[in-house]
Amino acid sequence: MSDKNSDHKSISSFQHRVEQSLDENRTVDVEKRHSKGYRTARENLGDLVDADSFIEYGQFAVAAQRNRRSEEDLKAKTAADGVITGLARINADLFGSGQAQAVVIINDYMTLAGTQGFFHHKKIDRMLEVATEKTLPVIMYTEGGGGRPGDTDVTTQIAGLDITTWLVWSQLAGVVPRIAVNNGYCFAGNAALFGGADIRIATQSSCIGMAGPAMIEGGGLGSFKPEQIGPAEVHTKNGVIDILAADEVEATALAKQVLGYFQGRVGDWSAADQSLLQGIMPEDRRYTYDIRKLVNVLADKGSFLELQPEYGTTIIIGFVRIEGHPCGLIANDNRVLGGAIDGDSAAKAAGFLRLCSQFALPVVSLCDTPGFMVGPASEESGAARKMADLFTAGANLSSPLVCIFLRKAYGLGAMGMAGSSFKKPAYSAAWPMGEFGGMGLEGAVKLGFKKELEELEGEAREALFNELVAKMYESGRAAEAAAFLEIDGVINPQDTRAVIVNSIGLH
Repeated sequence: MSDKNSDHKSISSFQHRVEQSLDENRTVDVEKRHSKGYRTARENLGDLVDADSFIEYGQFAVAAQRNRRSEEDLKAKTAADGVITGLARINADLFGSGQAQAVVIINDYMTLAGTQGFFHHKKIDRMLEVATEKTLPVIMYTEGGGGRPGDTDVTTQIAGLDITTWLVWSQLAGVVPRIAVNNGYCFAGNAALFGGADIRIATQSSCIGMAGPAMIEGGGLGSFKPEQIGPAEVHTKNGVIDILAADEVEATALAKQVLGYFQGRVGDWSAADQSLLQGIMPEDRRYTYDIRKLVNVLADKGSFLELQPEYGTTIIIGFVRIEGHPCGLIANDNRVLGGAIDGDSAAKAAGFLRLCSQFALPVVSLCDTPGFMVGPASEESGAARKMADLFTAGANLSSPLVCIFLRKAYGLGAMGMAGSSFKKPAYSAAWPMGEFGGMGLEGAVKLGFKKELEELEGEAREALFNELVAKMYESGRAAEAAAFLEIDGVINPQDTRAVIVNSIGLH
């Protein structure tokens, strides 16, 4: 009888310990969290992972502060030492259990402001080791205040810098997809984790900085409120944030969607009537059109997810699906600088091509550019280095590339969009209105026929200029480029999806 009583007490004690770490026993903290319009870490967890699939690691951890706080206080106030870690399935209904397993790390701001303490780090390190051993993707919620100075139990270190968190996190680059999600304040070490992810999702209320207010003021750099340090509107423009979400609900849905592009093909897809593509392109080559509308018609319905839309705006990048297959996409936006590729756009596209290459995502390039942006201001931004980086990324792309020349394909910029050379793509094709040249037509005429134009004035000069431009346009039309084998073919716009599928074997 005594053994049964002992077993009962053990189970009861165990259940109580579990309950202490759950939201139901943290009502004051939960109410405070909800009052800000935020969700708790465990609420985000429940929304992210498939039902009944989460295996938690280190749930009973508490802060390394036993010599200054009571055991009950630590259990009540430092549950899981401020971070929930474990394995789970995500999107198994779409991709099957075999492709669904992932590592999940969710910082808990209700515990010591999500700061990184001794056991906190050990838990994250453990999960990153598991991700490495099992080659599993990682989704990490990064909200938190950075390093924690109050873990007084740790007496065998001075600065506490001999930790491996950022080492292993960085070593996972190109090995597994790393998706970071942030809401609220994310400072110091937390920000370094967020910034190091492959895809970075943040809510509008995010503030992300490599130091928080106390460290900034302590360094003699001024006094700032937390919300003044790295607000979301700043980081959407500088490229730190890839995708901006309204709140944690949308951010979590986006994290699942992003992960899906790395998990494989979906069987349930549909596409718009492809004859609509022809109508998007204006008949007059001088007029602009909406490239995003074109992409949404070309891709499977609802599959286009753009990254960094407010940074490097002359190129759009993002994920799409073609007949259910995930692909990367780069495209010139002719409504910004006429589609000329500036330094930031080149850098953005280069980084995305590397990501696609690392995870074997085929790339669709939609080219409509007069070339690279030139001039003194462009050079001041480091154009030569950034634009050359686009060539490097394209030349070393290991996944298949299909380049579709929608309209303008001029100079080095067009070569950059084609992966560094028109010979790089698995297939390069132009729409019938495509036009090709070593530089923009107008510039080529001004340079090549400078003497002839200077001999005329007024209407006569303008007439000659227009005549020369028209001749160059005719000689550089898509059919001529195909006839000289500079591209692989000319296609009907409505056949573009079929060309993509057949040229890179998406069956």
